[in-house]
Amino acid sequence: MRIQLPMKEKEMNIKVLLVDDDIDILDQTRLLLESRGYKVVSANSSEEGWKKYQQEKPDIAVLDLIMEEYDSGFVLAYKIKKASGEKMIPIIILTSVTYVTGLKFDAATVEEKEWTKCDAVLNKPVVIDELTKIIETLLAMKQSKKEAKK
Repeated sequence: MRIQLPMKEKEMNIKVLLVDDDIDILDQTRLLLESRGYKVVSANSSEEGWKKYQQEKPDIAVLDLIMEEYDSGFVLAYKIKKASGEKMIPIIILTSVTYVTGLKFDAATVEEKEWTKCDAVLNKPVVIDELTKIIETLLAMKQSKKEAKK
């Protein structure tokens, strides 16, 4: 029996690009986001993620850090930021680096955001409430910047 969680109306039109080479995490995160009302476009490599970005034009991207290479998530984030230009696509990096190595990545300062090309870093395992809160915050910030330009 499948449990259907209520969808939030404001999120019904938000398209999320989700890229992770771990199929289990990809499927689990996709299902959790969809249960919250997001439309999810998924890819299991940075190359496929880039193609999906170009085809789908998502509102936000959630990328694994380590895929084909140790920096695949950063490279894909750079490409998306460069291509999105004025659209300012927010990017969240998911990583298990802290768990595996003890090294901690963050995107708290302007310098860190500039270097990583991401707007937030979230450690795995994914906690859906934390991820959706970050998505909502980043999209609200994007909307505020857009309105300020008018």
